Amino acid sequence: MIVFPHAKINLGLHVISRQGIVRDTDDGVDGRSGQYQYSRKREDGGHIQDMDHTDNGGHKADTYNKACGGHREERDNKEDGYHTVETVLYPVGLYDALEVVPADDQKTRLTVSGLTIPSDGKPNLVLRALDLVVEELRRNKKALKGKEIPPVHIYLHKCIPAGGGLGGGSSDAAYMLMLLNERFSLRLSHQKLSAMASALGADCPFFMHNQPMHATGRGDCLQPISLPALKRFHLLIVIPPVHVDTATAYKQIRPKKPASSITAILQKPVATWQEHLVNDFEAVIFEKHAVLGAIKTALTTHGATYASMSGSGSAIYGLFPTPPPDDRFKKMFPGTQVINSHPPVS
Repeated sequence: MIVFPHAKINLGLHVISRQGIVRDTDDGVDGRSGQYQYSRKREDGGHIQDMDHTDNGGHKADTYNKACGGHREERDNKEDGYHTVETVLYPVGLYDALEVVPADDQKTRLTVSGLTIPSDGKPNLVLRALDLVVEELRRNKKALKGKEIPPVHIYLHKCIPAGGGLGGGSSDAAYMLMLLNERFSLRLSHQKLSAMASALGADCPFFMHNQPMHATGRGDCLQPISLPALKRFHLLIVIPPVHVDTATAYKQIRPKKPASSITAILQKPVATWQEHLVNDFEAVIFEKHAVLGAIKTALTTHGATYASMSGSGSAIYGLFPTPPPDDRFKKMFPGTQVINSHPPVS
């Protein structure tokens, strides 16, 4: 069974406040519900112990925050925090491919092809999604009538660049949850899957909806938003070979209450967005990586009605009323990846 996880961009991003909580665990949900926490330690010595991970480039970095802003900071004293944000998450017609098939050799294995995924020393998010589902089946064996997931081979082909604020890893994880639920007829509710997705990353629940969403809280409190005007625009995404350390960016940013909500700004003509629709990270990130600011300026200079950084970067996108000159940007910024899409939402 094959599914196609999609990318996204952020339309504006306000970092409003930082909330502190105290935890005893390492990786997990943000502490508001506490329902799911990820751990590779398994009391029954089950699924994950037999896992043979054959990744071609490692794992996705900054898995708890990319793009939607639901970021957790980890300290030696285990006092973690997350930032409350406001943003609009907008699906983009750029896709990975994810397939799960039964494992004839009885060993669960992940094979990654396509673009390289930078290593952060943690398991790939699709493996973490699998582990959460297996744990859910173990804990609720009676209610789920003894359903199990046999050893599987997972094939992930990466077309969404990692570390660009496009949410590729989070999308892969969300689609993995949905794929397992359908492939093995688990009948887990959408609410249950969303809670599990939130444990993997604040923006993961968004990818269970193929529509624009207004995101608040950690970025996982979602409400649909209609933006029909964008269907008339062409989307150009420029991704330079720049790594943005998201944890550092969150430490440097000063949360503040915005003058206007993003939803109010987005109801105005797109021609007014450049002046009012702001990504709070740009001031911090552009100071350290001047090329990102230069790309944004180049996009508006060459016809973009609106240009912005997606999430905490490093992808910069522009909305053009006519087909944009993608070759020009490749020549202007050698080494960058340029993605052209129309319409922006698929």
